[in-house]
Amino acid sequence: MAERSLGAGANVPVDVGVVRVEVSWVGGVEVDASAVLVAAGGRVRGDGDFVFYNQPRHASGAVVHQGKVGAGGVVTDRIGVDLAGVEPGVERIVLAASVDGGVFGQVRGLVLRLVDAGTEGELARFEMVAGSETVLIGGELYRRGGQWRFRALGQGYASGLAGLAADFGVTVDQQGQQGQQGQEGGGAEEARLPDGMRERLSLRKRQVAVSLEKHGATGMVARVVLVLDASGSMSALYARGVVADVVERMVAVAAQLDDDGAMQAWTFASNPARLPDLRVGELPEWLRHVRVGQLGGLFGRRLRRRAPLPDGEVDMKEVGIGNEEQKVIAEVREYVRRNPAGAPTLVLFFSDGGVYRNAEIERELREAVEEPVFWQFVGLGRSDYGVLQRFDELPGRRVDNVGFFSVDDISTLPDPELYDRLLSQFPRWVTAARRAGILR
Repeated sequence: MAERSLGAGANVPVDVGVVRVEVSWVGGVEVDASAVLVAAGGRVRGDGDFVFYNQPRHASGAVVHQGKVGAGGVVTDRIGVDLAGVEPGVERIVLAASVDGGVFGQVRGLVLRLVDAGTEGELARFEMVAGSETVLIGGELYRRGGQWRFRALGQGYASGLAGLAADFGVTVDQQGQQGQQGQEGGGAEEARLPDGMRERLSLRKRQVAVSLEKHGATGMVARVVLVLDASGSMSALYARGVVADVVERMVAVAAQLDDDGAMQAWTFASNPARLPDLRVGELPEWLRHVRVGQLGGLFGRRLRRRAPLPDGEVDMKEVGIGNEEQKVIAEVREYVRRNPAGAPTLVLFFSDGGVYRNAEIERELREAVEEPVFWQFVGLGRSDYGVLQRFDELPGRRVDNVGFFSVDDISTLPDPELYDRLLSQFPRWVTAARRAGILR
């Protein structure tokens, strides 16, 4: 099949079995590709027919979000489609792109390509131009007379993924499920977020709710505390934006479980430091506290300041570069004791390892067994996690108050899997802690 450049409305036959849809642009503004599997009547059969970064694989396996690659300043987001494996009930596959934190008028060099996944030959190309839209339907794969065809479209939405989803019957809950207390005002908080961030939060909250339901914890309410490692070995993860992305993903957990509308947060290295409370609507501004770790303070090379630090900002030179997990554990425990809540506390603790204060950490966590706190540790890499990794095997505790897992690269872990792993042990601890009289 000869390669072909198309204008809006033009179509070509597709006579290969497996294709790859590539959305490419000149880097700067972030763009995400997605696919909607549409049945008769122009609607999806269920929310699982929406394939995107938070739900990267269709249940049939025929449509898979393959993620981004970059070369020479051009970024490409990819979706693979096995046309032979598409279920008979699917009449067309709508191929869309959404822009994060801006509009498509700011995106340069936007192109949708259809590629033969076997030969890497270009089957079709559609160069797209847009203005105030935040979502574009670049094209669609559709059945006609027993054969697949591709049509270039270029239809835009100014209402983001929510507008696209609404047109095809995908449920995007802008308010989100808020637990038993209803979380009045949560919608107003979320409305303050940029469009792309708000849409990601809404979709992630749905996934958190699904994970809670899997583990029998629908409607659970908890105080959520975030702890971020700022030791010297973490500097690359801060610089690459991995930690900022982790914070954004954890906000969905807090927004779904939250007991008071704010997530408490700490950072630590040689010493702990409490960060300002994080409210959903303040997320973009709050992320400056996460970026502090990459601005030179970690290694004592902070620029001299005559003026005081901005309100709430931590002096990272005072935090240092070492690994003293036991200090921040003790500080969080003291906060919980001084600020009792009607709900249990879930601590989400992120570290890249290098743990060596094993005896001190074990003592803190053993003493915490009788407290209404579950400690969920997440390892960011393959470093030595010492007692944190071994804690599940340590005897002599009335309840297991610690969870641990590690990932080589958390940025590649899909949200459904991340939330399932984060929330798998917490509901079990709640049940055990209630039986033991630790929780009422």
